[in-house]
Amino acid sequence: MAMNLPDNASFSSNFTTDVSDADLKLVMMSYKDWADGNMSNIKNEYGDSITLDRPSGEHMVLAHDSLIKMWGTYRDSLSSVTLDMQAWQKMYASNLKMGFVVTWYKEIDTYKDGRADSAYYHDINQVKEGKIVWLEQYRRAAK
Repeated sequence: MAMNLPDNASFSSNFTTDVSDADLKLVMMSYKDWADGNMSNIKNEYGDSITLDRPSGEHMVLAHDSLIKMWGTYRDSLSSVTLDMQAWQKMYASNLKMGFVVTWYKEIDTYKDGRADSAYYHDINQVKEGKIVWLEQYRRAAK
């Protein structure tokens, strides 16, 4: 039944959960590999080109090697990463034939100098042909 809403979705409002379990596992492993500092696995989880929308509003399209170098430098500054994965949802935009895994989690980054930073994140991961090709992140500092 069609509803009379004040606006139409500019991207899609036609979502199902028809995303493969393999794609869900790929995304979830990328978070575990980040927490474990396993950059060699992360290299295999992302596509040749990645679109990254950061919490700061910065939009970047990066070659695979540039992303891995940037993230590797940051991850090397940390002594540990603790993730509390609070929820995830598989979302498939049927009209666009695009699959996403949406996550909500808390991350605590501990730097090598002992400082800690914690925040809540909401991420949208697009998976295409078995690789993550787009990551959009939203961040709220934890208090």
